Amino acid sequence: MAAGMSTTEERPRRDTRALLIMLALLLVYTVADLGTKEWALDNLSRENAAAGAVCEPNEQGLRSFQRVPTQPVPFIEGVLRFNYAENCGAAFSMLREAPGWTRALVFGVASIGAAIVLTVMFIRGSGGKMFAAAVPLILSGAIGNLTDRLRHGFVVDFIQVDPQLFNYPVFNVADIAIFVGVALLLLEGGEKKKPATAPAPA
Repeated sequence: MAAGMSTTEERPRRDTRALLIMLALLLVYTVADLGTKEWALDNLSRENAAAGAVCEPNEQGLRSFQRVPTQPVPFIEGVLRFNYAENCGAAFSMLREAPGWTRALVFGVASIGAAIVLTVMFIRGSGGKMFAAAVPLILSGAIGNLTDRLRHGFVVDFIQVDPQLFNYPVFNVADIAIFVGVALLLLEGGEKKKPATAPAPA
């Protein structure tokens, strides 16, 4: 090996075209999430005149919905339906029992931190195609749910697996985007760990 030659392979930075494609996908995914949540607010719920403080338990320890869910709407009969819910936690209802200031701190720091780290890694050329596909998905999910918290104090969920089929928390498009994005990152990590196969003898 020649003296001074680096043993580490440096990836080229992604160009402007790649960045624009990522931002366009980020916009599409975010609009899809926020748009479907607005649809859920308008079509799956109505105003609740007796609503208490947002995401705060009453004297009985119960949280009242800010909007009242209307009748669930079947999407795939016996499999999926649309059912309005208000999530005070993170994706799939995590941290819903934590105090309000804790949720605000965790969600805000996590969303901003993830956005900065992933964007910098993307521009620097980190990862492969699956990483590049995962970035706008994860960012859109974080932006969509954070936007809900800033606007409403809770996240609008409305996609539900039929309870007779499987008992699973109600979720939304942002949760799906985050799940798929993380899955892509894990798949790419698994691909990198695969041992290289030796070439077949001639």
